[in-house]
Amino acid sequence: MDKSSISRRHLLKNGAFIGTGILGTPRSGQQTNAAKAQTSKTPPLSANDFQVIEKALGKKGTYVEAQAVYTVPLPRNDLQVRVRGVQMPIPFGFGGWVSFKRTLDGKSAVLMSDTVLLQEEVNPLISVAQAQGLEISAIHNHFFYEEPRIFYVHLHSMGSINELASRYALSIQNTPIFPANQPPAGPPPAKTGNEIFDLPALDKIVGYTGVVNGVTYKYTIGRSDLTVIAMGAEITAAIGMNTWASFAGTAEAAHIAGDFAMLEPEVNPVIATLRKNGIEIVALHHHMLGEEPRMVFLHYYGQGPALELAQAFRKGLDQLGKHNKGKTSMRM
Repeated sequence: MDKSSISRRHLLKNGAFIGTGILGTPRSGQQTNAAKAQTSKTPPLSANDFQVIEKALGKKGTYVEAQAVYTVPLPRNDLQVRVRGVQMPIPFGFGGWVSFKRTLDGKSAVLMSDTVLLQEEVNPLISVAQAQGLEISAIHNHFFYEEPRIFYVHLHSMGSINELASRYALSIQNTPIFPANQPPAGPPPAKTGNEIFDLPALDKIVGYTGVVNGVTYKYTIGRSDLTVIAMGAEITAAIGMNTWASFAGTAEAAHIAGDFAMLEPEVNPVIATLRKNGIEIVALHHHMLGEEPRMVFLHYYGQGPALELAQAFRKGLDQLGKHNKGKTSMRM
């Protein structure tokens, strides 16, 4: 057992959480006081850190300063994915990512990644990633009915920014997900999400503001009612601790897909609510190892008028935070 494993396990064991109120970033776009208090504890990444990551991956990312997270998107532009025979845009749910963040004590950094892979690509990546010192934290589906079959492999690791960027780049450099191996996204669509959907109406229902990406519209909502710790770092929305909903199609015949980030007592209330509102449950799983508190992730899919799908999503959101009083516990 090497020292890095001992250190990581010690940090995992000493994770903690606190309850602070409502989840997410409100539609006004202003951060809650609870979120500010949590994220201010993490030392920021530097411009040199950005350059190290960008040089290793050959692609620039985005820094969310409020959460001290740097993320490089890894879309699968080489794929044409159909769900129930309908071709779906890659931003609908076929884009991976890798994120970097410092630990709370500033002595190390963590990497978390979600990779989008064909079935035959899964185990070769696992072997190379483990050889580079990365850990596999989850393997699962996000969809039913998709062609070709897609799987999602979550990776994580701990070390310096230099070490993490190098390990990750070496792990994916011979795969289609490496940025240099990806074709360009192609020409812009004739219509974008803000022309396809009634965004003010959707935002009013959901209570948050989403982001247009090509023909899709996506909400990404954190859990500001929780502080989740893994590998000594605070796991926030920008590094994967989020509930999201992506819309594609048309306003009248829309598709919705996404993920709910839940504590264990919330799982079945969310499932029951989504099913009552015509949404299919397609996966239930973890994304991380050793996090405190334990988080469960639920993937779902639905079809119908966009406003009705938004209402179903909102009803699912309403279940978060309602079922946890006196039921959550620390795991040591």
